[in-house]
Amino acid sequence: MHSLVTRDELADWLRLQLTPGIGNASARKLLAGLGLPSQIFGHSLAALRELVGETKAQALLQTPAGFADALDTAWSWLQAAPEQRRILSLADPAYPAALLNTEDPPLMLYAMGHSAAWEPGAFDALRCVAIVGSRNPTPQGADNAREFGHALAQAGLTVVSGLALGVDGAAHQGALDGADRGAIATIAVVGTGLDRVYPKAHLALAKQIATQGLLVSEYPLGTPPMAAHFPQRNRIISGLCLGTLVVEAALQSGSLITARLALEQGKDVFAIPGSIHSTQSRGCHALIKQGAKLVECAEDVLEELGAVVPRATANDDGTEAELFDADAGLPPAQKALLQALGFEPSSLDALQARTGLDTPHLQAELMGLELQGRVIRLPGGLFQRKTIA
Repeated sequence: MHSLVTRDELADWLRLQLTPGIGNASARKLLAGLGLPSQIFGHSLAALRELVGETKAQALLQTPAGFADALDTAWSWLQAAPEQRRILSLADPAYPAALLNTEDPPLMLYAMGHSAAWEPGAFDALRCVAIVGSRNPTPQGADNAREFGHALAQAGLTVVSGLALGVDGAAHQGALDGADRGAIATIAVVGTGLDRVYPKAHLALAKQIATQGLLVSEYPLGTPPMAAHFPQRNRIISGLCLGTLVVEAALQSGSLITARLALEQGKDVFAIPGSIHSTQSRGCHALIKQGAKLVECAEDVLEELGAVVPRATANDDGTEAELFDADAGLPPAQKALLQALGFEPSSLDALQARTGLDTPHLQAELMGLELQGRVIRLPGGLFQRKTIA
């Protein structure tokens, strides 16, 4: 399957995208008033001035600096892997319909990944859910992102996130591990050109996504990471999705931008609650106060979206059956210590007060639980219980 865009068409769209001062809003105004880019560039200064003003009209009559090299780079990138790469303009039939219906759809989308996405109607048939959150989550927050990503992908949904450190990366990995091999497991919407990976720590993850999912960007090839691009790309994350799940977020987190955009787009917003003492939970709690749906498990999200997964059957006494006892087989002393630890970070002094154990005995039990992966040692001498999936 060859690229659906010709070199001449790509040249016209890329010139419009690269023209100084012409952002998405001005470009859409020109497209609505004058037609496709090839027609826009054929109009007079007066016609252009009437739509976008003198300065932008003058810019449209000039070839953008570096345009020839940018075109060669984009065309070569497409031709190097025509089965996996696309550059979609607003006029392309394969452009995601979900984004077309948002307030600020990107003029162009650069996409790379699973060839199944380019089958007719395949992209629009995806049922996407965003998972976003802190770049510095607690260990439990990272586990939650991974487990929710795994469960949602296993249920046939596509997990969308931003390839950032922390929650994003964990959600992508969980989806990759949970989805069927032939499915589009996850979509990473990035803030750089697709010929770059940021952060570099996610190079291997990006390569895996390019095989089992999609990498998407609105930025031309060669675009480096810039601070303003990351909140800007969040509207694409929310726009592609039926709903957005916030795993952990401080009050100033960029994840709350994604959640706000989702609400403005009429999408569902979900939030996982946490400790009232954790700064990483305050953003989620604020969202819940504002009407976000509190979720405790992936089934809560699936049911809200109409993808019902049967819960465990009920016992004869009417209580829900436990799928497993995570603490089964532990010695009584370790079970008691986990109960005393709870699910919030605790200091050694606090655990001593709760359990009555002397320091050597307590440290030995904690070490045993650490080696089993049931307890995590945090900075500041704190310990936190880790849930076992």
